[in-house]
Amino acid sequence: MKIDILTLFPEMFAPLYESIIGRAQKAGKIEINLVDIRDFSLDKHKKCDDYPFGGGAGMVMMPQPIYDAINHVDSEHKALRIYTSPRGEKFSQTTVKELVNYEHIVILCGHYEGVDERIVDLCIDREISIGDYVLTGGELPAMVMVDAVSRYVDGVIASESLKEESFSANLLEYPQYTRPQEFMGKKVPDVLLSGNHAEIDKWRAQQSLEITKQKRPDLLDK
Repeated sequence: MKIDILTLFPEMFAPLYESIIGRAQKAGKIEINLVDIRDFSLDKHKKCDDYPFGGGAGMVMMPQPIYDAINHVDSEHKALRIYTSPRGEKFSQTTVKELVNYEHIVILCGHYEGVDERIVDLCIDREISIGDYVLTGGELPAMVMVDAVSRYVDGVIASESLKEESFSANLLEYPQYTRPQEFMGKKVPDVLLSGNHAEIDKWRAQQSLEITKQKRPDLLDK
């Protein structure tokens, strides 16, 4: 999978080159390219924003640099083009499983008051939000999406690890324990030490259901 991220602040994406996602890039499982929108500005000062028509607070990202940047990485519009936007569809595990089927994704990170609406009209396939709140820019949402989707690319994470994690069946994940067997007076449940895998599976299923009932009962309605 190839992912191009268009941003005014490429230096914010250092975390994507660490840990599991960093190793996946080194192994050639995924390709993440950072594209600085300022490189495509025709302004001598590399200006990429201006005041909004009609007045109002803040600045709006200008269409020309974005348009040229998008067409530089996807000249024939073969990629899925995403704009990180608070008004977009809610990002979920279902969205993740949809996006992982694309060979090429382009993510546009908005900033300030957002982008000129003509860019959305001309260039964007989907607007996606990671939650009902507003951030200073689209860089953090882009990282969230890239991390979540990359995990499902073949070879990035063992397939067995993906089967029983939270949201895999509209349930939250069961509790996990490791050594020592007792810590601060709290012991690992006996069933996990029993070696009886049928009983362990049963316990984990029960725990997933109970935790979901307590913390996210809305998931059970699905």
